[in-house]
Amino acid sequence: MATKIILDVDTGSDDAVAIMTAALSPDIDLQAVCTVAGNKCLDMTTENTLRVVELLGSKVPVYRGCAEPLVKFLCGDRIVPKQTTRAMVDGKEVQMHADYLDLPPAAIREEALPAPSFYVDFLRKAQEPITLVAVGPLTNLAVALLTAPDIVQKIQRIVVMGGGYKVANCTPAAEFNIWYDPEAAQRVLHCGAEVVMVPLDATHAACVTLDDCKRLRALHTPWADFAAALCEQRITVHNALQPLAVPDAAAVHDALAVCAVVDENVLKDVRHVHCDVGCGDFGEGQTIVDTRYLAQDLNCYFAFDADRHRFVDLLCDILARRA
Repeated sequence: MATKIILDVDTGSDDAVAIMTAALSPDIDLQAVCTVAGNKCLDMTTENTLRVVELLGSKVPVYRGCAEPLVKFLCGDRIVPKQTTRAMVDGKEVQMHADYLDLPPAAIREEALPAPSFYVDFLRKAQEPITLVAVGPLTNLAVALLTAPDIVQKIQRIVVMGGGYKVANCTPAAEFNIWYDPEAAQRVLHCGAEVVMVPLDATHAACVTLDDCKRLRALHTPWADFAAALCEQRITVHNALQPLAVPDAAAVHDALAVCAVVDENVLKDVRHVHCDVGCGDFGEGQTIVDTRYLAQDLNCYFAFDADRHRFVDLLCDILARRA
C-alpha cells in the first residue's frame, strides 16, 4: 500500500526533483504540498512549486505557508551570511536555485487555506497516521504543532531533510534548512513524533553525477529531462564552490528524503540519537547530535550515510514513469 505523505518544500532545484519523485512514485500517495520561505522568498517558492505540479499534470493541492522564520528575523544580530549558492562559470552566473524554475508560469493557483492551518485541519480529520516529509525550513510544522499539539497523534513520522554531523553548508557549523529557522527545528525535534533526519552527511554521500544525468535523459520523459537539467546546474555550482568526493557530482538533498520513504535502505548507518539545535552565537542552526552509548532522551533517527547507487536507481525508476 502506498504511503500517504504531505510534502513541505521551499522550491528550489532539489525540491523540484523531490516533488516529481513524490508525485510519480507508485509507493507514495501525495496528499498535498506545502510551501515555505527558505531557498527563495515565499512568493517564489510557491510559484515554483505550482510550476512543477502543473508540469506533472497533477491535481495535488498546494498550500502557501510561512513567509519568515518564527523569531529569527526579529533579531538583526542573528542574521549572518548564508552559504554561497552562486558561482561565476565562463563569465556567467549560475545559481544553485534559480529565482524561478525554467518552466512556464503556473496557470493553477494555491489553495486559500494557509499551510499551518491545513496541517491542523487535515491531521485532525485523518483516519490514519500520515507521514510528513519536510525538505525546507520547518516553520510550517512548528506553527501547526504550537497551534494544535494534539495533531502529533496523527503523525506516523516526520522525515526531515536538514542538519549535519560532520558536514555543513551554510556556516561552519550549520546546514541551511535548520539554520534558517532553528527554533522551528528544535520544536519539531521535540514534538514527540518519530523523526528521521536526512542530513548532509547522507545527501553528500548519495550524490548524482553527470553520468547519472545521462541516465535520466535517456528515459525520455519530461520530468526526467527536467531533473537532469536541474542536477547538471547543481553540479556546476558544486564543482565551483563545494566539490564532492565523487567527481562532477552534486547532492540532490530533498529527493533523497523522499526516496527514504519509498525504500528506507537508501539510508545507511541510521542511529537512534538525541539531537538538539543551536539557537544562537557560533552554533546557530547546528544539529548537536549525541552519539554516546549512554545518551538519554533519544528523539530522532539520524542517517550518517546513504547508498548512492540505490538512490540513483530509485530516481531513474520513478522518473521513467508516465504521469
